[in-house]
Amino acid sequence: MGKRFKSNPVRKSEPKERVNEAIRADVVRVIKPDNEHAIIPVEEALEIAYSHNLDLVEVAPNADPPVCKIMDHGKHLFEKKKKEKEAKKKQHVVVLKELRFRPQTDDHDYEFKKRHAESFLKEGNKVKATVQFKGRDIIYSDQGKQLLDRLAEDLEELGKVETPAKLEGKRMSMVFSPAKGAGS
Repeated sequence: MGKRFKSNPVRKSEPKERVNEAIRADVVRVIKPDNEHAIIPVEEALEIAYSHNLDLVEVAPNADPPVCKIMDHGKHLFEKKKKEKEAKKKQHVVVLKELRFRPQTDDHDYEFKKRHAESFLKEGNKVKATVQFKGRDIIYSDQGKQLLDRLAEDLEELGKVETPAKLEGKRMSMVFSPAKGAGS
């Protein structure tokens, strides 16, 4: 029999905040609901929190004494998750888009692929332009280099050359990254 793997791999989670009775310190600095600060025993802080129907949450465990805040812990977690979700929504993942050419690519095909490269760079994505040599096409490697240099010149205002043209086997490629003002 083969090995069995768990369906959910073990993930390292960030340290959780201690709440109410889980707080281990004897004396804490408390931030009350009216933003008043006081250094008091944990039992007294818990009584204040329970009298307001709120939780005592340890916000700075490494401070001396630890800092605790009286707040609605459930609402705090909800707001935290909501902020993380908004931040994730706003982030843009840079994608590498690839365009393939041949050494004797026609002008119309070149212009068509150049427009695609321009739109990719405007979206904020990286572009990898590749000239593929088949069979004995490798003798035209200078034409492939000229084609990539021409593309670099045409895309100069939208993106900068991140990786200059280099030949790897039967492919010559160049990578462009979007210019600072080009991405949305």
